[in-house]
Amino acid sequence: MSELSTATARPANISPASQAKNHEVLALVAILLGVVLSALDTAIANTALPAIAADLHAPAANSIWIINAYQLAVVATLLPFAALGDLVGPRRIFIGGLALFTAASLACAFASTLPQLAFARALQGVGGAGVMSVNIALIRLIYPPARLGRGVGMNALVVGIGFTLGPAVASLVLAVATWPWLFAINVPLGLLALAFAFNSLPQSPRRGHGFDPLAAALTAVTFSALIFALGSAAQREVASVVLPPLGLSLVTGLLLLRRQAGHPAPMLPVDLFRRPMFALSTITAMASFAAQGLAFVSLPFYFEEVLHRDPINTGFLMMSWPVIVALAAPIAGRMSDRYPPGLLGGVGLALLTLGMASLALLPDNPHTLDIVLRMALCGAGFGFFQSPNLKALMSSAPPERSGGASGVIGMARLLGQTVGAALVALCFSLAGMQGSTWALSLGAASAGLASIASFARLWAR
Repeated sequence: MSELSTATARPANISPASQAKNHEVLALVAILLGVVLSALDTAIANTALPAIAADLHAPAANSIWIINAYQLAVVATLLPFAALGDLVGPRRIFIGGLALFTAASLACAFASTLPQLAFARALQGVGGAGVMSVNIALIRLIYPPARLGRGVGMNALVVGIGFTLGPAVASLVLAVATWPWLFAINVPLGLLALAFAFNSLPQSPRRGHGFDPLAAALTAVTFSALIFALGSAAQREVASVVLPPLGLSLVTGLLLLRRQAGHPAPMLPVDLFRRPMFALSTITAMASFAAQGLAFVSLPFYFEEVLHRDPINTGFLMMSWPVIVALAAPIAGRMSDRYPPGLLGGVGLALLTLGMASLALLPDNPHTLDIVLRMALCGAGFGFFQSPNLKALMSSAPPERSGGASGVIGMARLLGQTVGAALVALCFSLAGMQGSTWALSLGAASAGLASIASFARLWAR
């Protein structure tokens, strides 16, 4: 009887290695489901904003808070969650963030006014920050160093798919249902991800240092005020609007550095930037995501206002970039296990520079294929850089600082995209509809800077 029970509990045809592999797959599925939810939700909300504003009878200028509330919440809480992940383990932060994101999605679906929806979106942003702050740290726990490139390549693939499918999913849902269903579909997917996460995500030991609530508050104020100041400056607001938040960001940033001096795992991990590989990889990430932000914000205006393409055609033209990113990222991830990330990233960003420059030099009436090929070149370059850069960032930080390094990855992406969007607004305010060409030229320069920083890693120690 005991032999039968033992055989039933542990089938002879399933080896320990197979069980470990299945556990690894389930953990990766849980992580990637959480990541794709946050990426998909961002793209869906951007696409559906006009429909939501019309249904809630909200002015267009006020409806932007549906987007801003989410972004500010992410920026304010990303690094505190990353630091907390180093303390209590990334598993707890990921599961808590995913649970909050799922509950907040349900609150978004039931919101009946703009303030209710903006508040629910802010809660979504807090949950999304929990997911994004530790997802790469969890992948580092799952994959050994020799296979880390594959893991981050899969992560980049899923993010690319999320941004690619977002506009199409939003259009399909709005064609058959009302906008609340855009948020309601997150609930079953979130519950499925939680079911996988509870049973498969790896545990990690607690660290000896504590969590500093004051440092968390200073971090939130520093980056929120900085983002607000950048947006106001891009809109060419008066100095009395731009300077106070900028000054507040500088003061709280200095207080944060003083508060965290000597801490073994500071919330703003400035100690990691003393490592040349980590510092150069962060610069590479910020400059490349700024280039992406310059392109993704300016190109829809260029396609519709300058080339007079309809919104549906614009959507298909925009898809060619993230589709190629999704195809290139896993390949680059595998190659990063064999070749230096500085070389792969430098080559990829050189291609992105050429692609952005070619878009800025488009003729007056370009053929659709001409546009798609240039967008595909940008996508190939960006996809070739992303996975090796993620691996370089994580590998250059100590294992016990994986949470902080993962938070820096998310913050570099957010700040880069925010700076890119702010520069687009500035270009349009200075040059009118020619601003899109200015923005693409700036994007090419930013990608070129990122390429130089990436190649410099070949000599970093």
